[in-house]
Amino acid sequence: MTVRNERVRLVAGLLLLGACESSFLPLRGRIDVGREPMVVFVGGDGAGGGDLYALPAAGGPAIPITFSAVGEMRPALAPDGRAVAFLRGGSLSDSAPASVWVMNLSSGAERQVELPRGAGPPDQVGWTGDGRSLVVSAARRLYGAAAPPAVGVARPIPPNDRARAESSLAVLLGTPVFARAVPCAKVEDLCVVGDTGAPALLARAAREPARWGDDSVAYLEGDRLMVRPLGRGRARLVEWSAVPARPRQPSVFPGATAEPR
Repeated sequence: MTVRNERVRLVAGLLLLGACESSFLPLRGRIDVGREPMVVFVGGDGAGGGDLYALPAAGGPAIPITFSAVGEMRPALAPDGRAVAFLRGGSLSDSAPASVWVMNLSSGAERQVELPRGAGPPDQVGWTGDGRSLVVSAARRLYGAAAPPAVGVARPIPPNDRARAESSLAVLLGTPVFARAVPCAKVEDLCVVGDTGAPALLARAAREPARWGDDSVAYLEGDRLMVRPLGRGRARLVEWSAVPARPRQPSVFPGATAEPR
């Protein structure tokens, strides 16, 4: 083989490698990861569950970001918007969650968060406020784990830290926080509840709330993504397109905060 032919093969290989790497970076050129406001949600109704999709908070076409044969569910965007934690199913025919994963939204790299033996299947994952740790709910117990790139097995959260950990899994409203968004007694409606007082109606025929920055809350009305201010004002519709079947479980990154000068 001539030197020229060898160089041609090398260049072709590098181009192919670059194309493969780009195929795993679905947000490149579409969402400025870590800066631009975005939504990640679950869509699809296959036997194994759905996939994860991303969407600029301003609206537009939904962008698939996972492509595995098993289902993904319960996404939680990191406070800095650069990663998303989620649960993954264990088989092609069962949508029940079996493991916890974190995806770097810039590189597409994924890492599994290992739970201790006997922990039971996970049902929710969230981030601490500083983004350095994850909180996992599994079989009515809470576990804490260092966020990637750190490694290690998640550990049970001590009883004294449980209330703080539970807040990482709740939909907290306002800054400072004054309430949580929860299902009403009439479960097809959404309510807000504070530390004291009775729940108050937030929205009728609504589900799956998500914090939308300091002053708003998002939720689903059927297949429509709505955003409502916490103060005065009416809910608005996020105009999205190319939405898969059964959009659900939205998580929101409100965008990067400008650094003080």
